[in-house]
Amino acid sequence: MAAKRQIVFLSHGGGPMPLLDDPGHEPMVKALRSLAGRLQKPSAILVISAHWEAPVPTLTSAASPALVYDYYGFAPEAYTITYPCPGEPSLSRTVSDLLRQSGIETRQDPGRGLDHGVFVPLRLMYPDAEIPCVQLSLVRGLRAC
Repeated sequence: MAAKRQIVFLSHGGGPMPLLDDPGHEPMVKALRSLAGRLQKPSAILVISAHWEAPVPTLTSAASPALVYDYYGFAPEAYTITYPCPGEPSLSRTVSDLLRQSGIETRQDPGRGLDHGVFVPLRLMYPDAEIPCVQLSLVRGLRAC
């Protein structure tokens, strides 16, 4: 039986603020926490974040991805946030293969970590960090027609 795919658009709010108990983010935090309970628990998560652009679509491929604190000017605790989810190199290879079969050049990056567009919403939804995650970049300079 084929795996059921779920596609969800998520906001991460203002940088790390949802994880720093910012009162302005309370409704979003509540919504993300409740959303996880309404979705079928995924076996792996692929996130496309607008915070990473590369010359070609690029996928994280580390077994244990680090975090990228791609924001600045926040309180020191914003730079100690953790989300030790596993990576999923086999999912990264599968997505890369599917894109190549469609004529789209790709690459995999075992050194790239997960940015806040990934770890902020997922830490709220799945705080145990047990679901493997892979991130896919946008293409730098790509413009909509």
